[in-house]
Amino acid sequence: MSPIGFNLLAWSAPISEKMNPIAERLKAIGYDGIECFIDNQDISAYRQFGNHLQQLGLQSTTVMVVGPDENPASESARIREQALDFLKGAIDRAHAMGATIICGPMHSAFATFSRREPQPEEYAYSAEVLHAAGEYAKQANIVLTPEALNRFECYLCNTMEQLLDLIRRTDHPNVQAMFDTHHANMEEKRFPDAIRTIAPVLAHVHISENDRGTPGDGHIPWDDTFRTLAELNYTGWMTIEAFTRNDVDFANSINVWREYNDPWDIAENGLNFIKKMQAKYAR
Repeated sequence: MSPIGFNLLAWSAPISEKMNPIAERLKAIGYDGIECFIDNQDISAYRQFGNHLQQLGLQSTTVMVVGPDENPASESARIREQALDFLKGAIDRAHAMGATIICGPMHSAFATFSRREPQPEEYAYSAEVLHAAGEYAKQANIVLTPEALNRFECYLCNTMEQLLDLIRRTDHPNVQAMFDTHHANMEEKRFPDAIRTIAPVLAHVHISENDRGTPGDGHIPWDDTFRTLAELNYTGWMTIEAFTRNDVDFANSINVWREYNDPWDIAENGLNFIKKMQAKYAR
């Protein structure tokens, strides 16, 4: 059965000792792992937090984004070089923390638009950078799982069909894919078809409600989601990604303007919901 994780972005983007009590409570609730945001903090912060997680018996995954100055899909060779350096820095930080997955829209710059549909050369540029990053990640035993985002946050990869094409172009075993229920709710026709499309390269799943609140409280087609993942014998992470305004700077950067649910409501009820659905569709 898939391990269950919780993304700390519900509390904070930066990692610090302030996250230790939160990790301890998440462990006590019953989580298998924690997901953290990777930014440009000193690598020692990730090493220290990773040591704390290991002492608690928690595993870890990470999430990241790239900006216009480190855009793998850029036509500028200099920016693509910066993108690779940025990805390598994220891999170093994730490795220091003991993480095994880096997920997120690392294929192209977040909320940066060319004002045209994605071009073949942009996929080629992105795949070249991701392949090189995958080779670097291989040394750290880390798998990169690029994420398709909705059309308001990204234009290169909105659907599982587009993401599958990019992963196949990348052609590296350490570059797989993730499925996020929040974004799929906006971009996919039917969840079962989308999940089956990405299944050959699926390595990570974000469990995220349509409003980014507590999973199970909204209108995501959860039965379709859990049934299809069970039919495909998916055993990777199921990690809750939910947002609040606890970290104002981060919330503003992703246009979160109101509270959806209290973080501990999301953590406690979300875990119970996932376990219930896993049991319902256990094979």
